[in-house]
Amino acid sequence: MDRKIRVGAVSYLNTKPLIYGFEKGIMENEIDLIIDYPAKIAAALLNDEIDIGLVPVAILPEMKNYFIIGDHCIGSEGEVASVCLFSEVPMEQIETVLLDYQSRTSVKLAQVLMKEFWKINPVMKTAAADFRSLITGTTAAVVIGDRALEQRKISAYHYDLALAWQQHTGLPFVFAAWISNKPLDAAFINRFNDANDFSLQHIDKIVATNPSPFFDLKKYYLNYISYNLTASKKAGLKLFLEKIPGYQ
Repeated sequence: MDRKIRVGAVSYLNTKPLIYGFEKGIMENEIDLIIDYPAKIAAALLNDEIDIGLVPVAILPEMKNYFIIGDHCIGSEGEVASVCLFSEVPMEQIETVLLDYQSRTSVKLAQVLMKEFWKINPVMKTAAADFRSLITGTTAAVVIGDRALEQRKISAYHYDLALAWQQHTGLPFVFAAWISNKPLDAAFINRFNDANDFSLQHIDKIVATNPSPFFDLKKYYLNYISYNLTASKKAGLKLFLEKIPGYQ
């Protein structure tokens, strides 16, 4: 390309161990980094406003062409902590579920789990901003990201979506991956992958510069989020895509 490659990433704490190197200037002559919430980054990739995005995997059925870049993802091999269904009542008493407007993958995952695993059929509504105050009575909500880490200290019940997926399928889950909408040079991809590896080697610095009063971030990065896009994660991703509309 005769311009910098536009790279989009989400603004949550869970992305910091992948984008730290970019934020510190690695590849600054090759990429422009854009930060926003997941649904906005997904839309930018679909609209060719960026070239690579750390995007929710649920957008893949909407893409004419896509390429998984590198060896990293936002995934989990069990409990993820930051993607949960929150409620004030047990699962069987939930009547309405508000769906986080910032999410695509987590919403579709929740819908799969409610149908196949939890076997409940609540009314589902797309939530607007500040919807967490509506988690009362028999109304629950899917909340993701940093707000979910906070919500864990508020709601009486939380049901971890990644853990439920693992219990349901025996496979880990991939929430987001580096996806491009066009072929990219192999040498660039290798440098990009190396930048991710560099970032993951600086967890202590990332924790020190991104303090959270709601969760132990070092524990979160090392024990809850799993950043390597392994063969088992690819199998989990394939199965998830087969369960959502539009996948061929």
